Amino acid sequence: MKQYHVAIVGATGAVGAELLRVLERRRFPLKSLRPIASSRSAGKSTSFRSELIAVEKLNEHSFDQIDIVFFSAGGDISRQWVPIARKSGAVVIDNSSVFRMDADVPLVIPEINGDDVKHHHGLIANPNCTTAVALMAIYPLHRVFGVRRVFAASYQAVSGSGQRAINELKEQVAAASEDRQSPPQVYPHPIAFNVLPHVDVFLESGYTKEEMKMQNEGRKIMHLPEFRASVTCVRVPVYRAHSVAVSAEFEKQLSVEQAREVLAKAPGIELVDEPQNNRYPMPLSVAHKDNCEVGRVRRDCALENGLCLWVSGDQLLKGAALNAVQIAELL
Repeated sequence: MKQYHVAIVGATGAVGAELLRVLERRRFPLKSLRPIASSRSAGKSTSFRSELIAVEKLNEHSFDQIDIVFFSAGGDISRQWVPIARKSGAVVIDNSSVFRMDADVPLVIPEINGDDVKHHHGLIANPNCTTAVALMAIYPLHRVFGVRRVFAASYQAVSGSGQRAINELKEQVAAASEDRQSPPQVYPHPIAFNVLPHVDVFLESGYTKEEMKMQNEGRKIMHLPEFRASVTCVRVPVYRAHSVAVSAEFEKQLSVEQAREVLAKAPGIELVDEPQNNRYPMPLSVAHKDNCEVGRVRRDCALENGLCLWVSGDQLLKGAALNAVQIAELL
């Protein structure tokens, strides 16, 4: 089997650390691994396959002799350094939103549109985490019944904002238990014991950028230009798994039994739907799990050919690192 020289930009962040664990766990065929970070983190070391590897500072030579590079250090870093990585001959898998909607950049969820990887020009985009989790349940149903439009509300973990946000939630929970204040720094308001209907920046329409991603990215991933999604994204005091409440309208009539049958066979997702036994997807039960979970499947009483469902998935895995490594495996 061929082995690959791999680099990770943003190796010390929440997603970067998860990428290292996923590459190790899935025994990705590595010839060498180069963890890269900003000057702030350079010189630290990271553990991989029981070895300590020094983290290098990002520079013009970071991508010399590299086959595949994962970018997970934010949009500004991707915008500046992805072209340099491509020029060096590496194939880039980018976790930021910068290139997702570019016409010549495949936006890939392997279980849905893995064939799109074939059309890359040195760059493949990893989708938005909430979109990825939701589409894992929506797409298998779309293949059989034809999805027209979706109304959804997300319940997004703080891991989506990086390690600083995870630390902020921990600190605010500790502060509340000791009856002291811990002012917010990552978010505009405290996140502990609170929910914020505010993920990403607000647009003139009143939606946020995050809320428009399910429609825009969903159209591209499912090759469905007519797809419509009205979404409210909410940040909740959960550490690392996103959940989405979905109401979907389909072209064809469908029964709950038919929908369950489709979802039970779909790759990358498990049907957990026994409400009478208090079994349904939850962030705690999907944290650190590769597969997403779907449940609470029922007829939508307000939509024609409508279905309600509840999906949970690990934001750092299917929402980021796992999906990126699956793309690399396809390559």
